Amino acid sequence: MAPNPTPSRSIPSPRPPRPNAGRIRRRAAAAVAGLTAVALLSACGYGSKAADKGSADGSANSAAAAAAGGSGAKLSADTVKIGYFANLTHGTALVGLQEGIFQKELGATQVKTQVFNAGPAEIEALNAGSIDIGWIGPSPAINGYTKSDGKSLKIIGGSASGGVKLVVNPDKVSSLDDLKGKRIATPQLGNTQDVALLNYLAGKGYKVDAASGAGDVSVVRTDNKVTPDAYRQGSIDGAWVPEPTASKLVTLGAKVLLNEKDVWPDKKFVITNIIVSQKFLKEHPDVVEAVLRGSVKTNAFIKADPDKAKADANEAIKKDAGNALEPAVLDPAWQDVDFLDDPLANTLQAEADHAVTAGLLKKPNLNGIYDLTLLNKVLAAQGQAPVADAGLGAK
Repeated sequence: MAPNPTPSRSIPSPRPPRPNAGRIRRRAAAAVAGLTAVALLSACGYGSKAADKGSADGSANSAAAAAAGGSGAKLSADTVKIGYFANLTHGTALVGLQEGIFQKELGATQVKTQVFNAGPAEIEALNAGSIDIGWIGPSPAINGYTKSDGKSLKIIGGSASGGVKLVVNPDKVSSLDDLKGKRIATPQLGNTQDVALLNYLAGKGYKVDAASGAGDVSVVRTDNKVTPDAYRQGSIDGAWVPEPTASKLVTLGAKVLLNEKDVWPDKKFVITNIIVSQKFLKEHPDVVEAVLRGSVKTNAFIKADPDKAKADANEAIKKDAGNALEPAVLDPAWQDVDFLDDPLANTLQAEADHAVTAGLLKKPNLNGIYDLTLLNKVLAAQGQAPVADAGLGAK
């Protein structure tokens, strides 16, 4: 607290006895210390649990934050809003949030989360400012970037490869050449698995209207949460879906007809990227860098202790989706996902071309979609090699 202004010496006035100066200083110091303690306690009250269907509850978790032992540095934003799916292909987000790794890197910057079913809805949230950073598949990232004329988002890191399968009812589909007339589910029109299925069907010579899903094969857009029930009831004959939905269907009697890894060179393709709104990146690069540090450290944690990471991911799914995964689902699903920092930029153009082939996108200009500057800074600090943007980092 600032002292009262000193009375003007040009105006004579009787002066009351002056209090002891040392006592004033001691009281002021005590007051400042008390205010500082209150501020520090308030700063520890961060960390919100992800709520389903895109809502963030904003609840504080002081104990978890204290255990995380925040960085101690004051970052430029009080809050960062993070979006992701309750899918194992988003395991970096699930594990990093569950372990408090992101919060540790962010210090007093509060994490708020939203959970999505598929990418297009997450892009809408990013454009509306409801989230700042998101884990997302490549197709909605491409679509969001091109529809905004390159102004909405940047891909700033990788997260996962693999973890997608075509599973079918073996009583109705016996081979990859036996899909005509069948009903195959994908999570949402224009999402990454939707594009992959449409591209695959086109390559096999099947005619499908991309918008409606009608054609030689019926593509049925179905929420991942609903897909197992739809399969059980017989309203779909199979699904091209990410984990853990694919393995859930297997426990219901479906069989894996195709692992998407098998159609890609080196069996690697980007399934999950990290994106950020360009506005947030420009205004809060320190926060973005902290999130990327958390991502890199989380992926290292997953590699070092995959069983603990798998349990963390399952606990996060239980919180976000309401139910933990059974071992028969969790174990094969987790094993099929590769977690990595490299965004596998060389596969992004191919996925964009798939969307063009499917009829969902005109030939896109992806120049500038990547900004890997902060990721490579983080990797360098960890003694790791930089990752490449395949020539798509300059605009």
